[in-house]
Amino acid sequence: MPLRLRPDIATTDTEDGLVLLDERSGRYWQLNLTGAATLQALLAGEDPGQIAQDLATRYGISVEQARQDITALTVRLHTAKLVTS
Repeated sequence: MPLRLRPDIATTDTEDGLVLLDERSGRYWQLNLTGAATLQALLAGEDPGQIAQDLATRYGISVEQARQDITALTVRLHTAKLVTS
């Protein structure tokens, strides 16, 4: 099942990435361009392994590092209760 934003999370694209607003609490989070692209790919149901490969190619990092970064982002989004899966 792909990652999904909670229904009460609003998003706004910015020059620097993406802002997520929890409309219930009024708290917001900002993702940089890479984090925003990663989240959008996960929300679209793309395979995390393929996303990691794309990030590794684009940024010259190892696929393992990219996977760890994707996992860290996903954990933070879940911890902040911004997403469900």
